[in-house]
Amino acid sequence: MIDIHCHILPGIDDGPSDMQESVDMARIAARDGITKIVATPHIKNTLHPVSSIRDTIARLNKRLAELSVSTEILQGADVNAMLDVSLLRGYTINNTQYILVEFPHSHLPQNMKEVLFKMVVHGYHPIITHPERNASVLKDPRVLSDLISGGILAQITADSIAGTFGVDIQECSRYLLKKNMIKFIATDAHSSLHRKPVLSQGLRAAGRIIGREKALKLVTANPEAVLQGKPLRG
Repeated sequence: MIDIHCHILPGIDDGPSDMQESVDMARIAARDGITKIVATPHIKNTLHPVSSIRDTIARLNKRLAELSVSTEILQGADVNAMLDVSLLRGYTINNTQYILVEFPHSHLPQNMKEVLFKMVVHGYHPIITHPERNASVLKDPRVLSDLISGGILAQITADSIAGTFGVDIQECSRYLLKKNMIKFIATDAHSSLHRKPVLSQGLRAAGRIIGREKALKLVTANPEAVLQGKPLRG
């Protein structure tokens, strides 16, 4: 499995505070069957230098190799949707055109279509992160269908489908999956103690909703296409 959204880098955002916890998270992911993790620090109030993110990933991968932890860390970011498009360069997933885009949890802004359209015009393929936890989508899940067109995709959180965030978010996740609005399941993990990098529980829950084969695609074939910068199939 591949996790395209994980806050695993130490000391950068609200993820792990040190390298040891990052290693612990990678071990949890490896035991869960996750072979690749895209490190996605928040890019919002602080524009973390791309070079700093790259160097931190290199140090983490070196440490994981020394400890024989098989999971590989790749470069990405969790970019605030309201940032000017001119600031997004270098924050894509694995140097492709795919980029994770996070809207405010409290609402979807009125200019959300314009924001996404600008990204597409500039050559990006936006992936909207955890829409099932957005208040506007929770109120009316159908609003997401107006956004996921023209190369714009969506990712839900494994814990959301598993029910960790509550019944309302779980039911919203079920609806979005049934309506084929979701192309990825990711962990959005922040810690080795809570919000862990575990996909298997969400995968099983999704399998009960859309079938095992379709659910597996959301954590294997689709994220692999993203890492290679290729279009998704089906």
